[in-house]
This record gives sequence, C-alpha cells and structure tokens, in this order.
Amino acid sequence: MKVVMVFGAFDGLHSGHLDFFRQAKKHGDSLVVSVGTDKNVEKIKGRKPLLSEKDRLDLISQLRIVDKAILGAETDYFLHIKDNLPDIICLGYDQWAQEENVRKGLDSVGLLKTEIYRLDPYEPTRAKSTILKKKSAEFNKTKA
Repeated sequence: MKVVMVFGAFDGLHSGHLDFFRQAKKHGDSLVVSVGTDKNVEKIKGRKPLLSEKDRLDLISQLRIVDKAILGAETDYFLHIKDNLPDIICLGYDQWAQEENVRKGLDSVGLLKTEIYRLDPYEPTRAKSTILKKKSAEFNKTKA
C-alpha cells in the first residue's frame, strides 16, 4: 500500500483544496494530510489563520478522501514526515518548498525512496484561499 502525504494550512477549505487531495490520492492508496499549526501558518503567511489548528484538523479529518489527518510539526519537519513513512510527497503548485530541498531533507532522515510530485493548479485565479478571503471581505463591506 502506497502512502501519500501532503501539507498545508487548509484555512478556509475550498474546492482547490479538495482537488489537491484528489490529485494526491491518485498517486497512492492512503492519503495523510499534515495540517499546519497556528504558529507555522502565521510564520509562513504573515497572519493568523481564520480557524484554529484544532478546527482545521477536525475539518480535514472529516473528509472521506483523507485517510489520516495529523497536526504538523513546528520544528524537525522531516522527522515529522519520517514518523508517517510516506512513499510519496505531493506538493501544491503554489507551495514554497522546492523539490530539491525536500529531497535533501528526506534523504537526511533516511527516506531515500520517497518520491516527490508537484501537483497542478485548480483554477488558480478562482480557487485560492487568499482570493476567496479577499472576495468575502469585499462582499461583507458591501453588505455593511
């Protein structure tokens, strides 16, 4: 059984996230989703998430396509990955991680055979959290 692992904030779950999970699941049998901690989301995105890490983890764990949802690590990211022994890591089209750096990190913890794939965007001008949040804020302004 091939285990696929993905990572993200998943703050404001939308159709782009669901497509990300579908694309990743095509690469294996079991999908493990690592949900970013509040601290890491704020560090990476420069703002606090709308939903808490507990709420985001609960939402992701409810999805049928997800076989296992876990809270991400705040340090030692590659040891966190090793704990789950993925055969495949799938990166989103817009995730900052570069494949060569991920490869080096995986190799450093003994995951020499773990494959890495960069997935395709899903309507990147429509289904992206930052765009959806901006549209929501604009909509709420017009209703005020």
